[in-house]
Amino acid sequence: MAKYFKFFEIAYLIIAVVFIFETVMRWNSEPNKAYIFLAFALLAIFMYFFRKKFRKRFEKHERKE
Repeated sequence: MAKYFKFFEIAYLIIAVVFIFETVMRWNSEPNKAYIFLAFALLAIFMYFFRKKFRKRFEKHERKE
């Protein structure tokens, strides 16, 4: 089960990289959309760390039982 959690952690990092790339590409032409992409990138990075913490807590709980 923890392998699936780790897969989704990596997926959040990939999504963050894509959003950062879109931010850089649109920065001069469409600044409003660039800020939205930047916000989504920050959200994806936050979700990566949140999921990582949740997975480690889940693994720790599994070992105790």
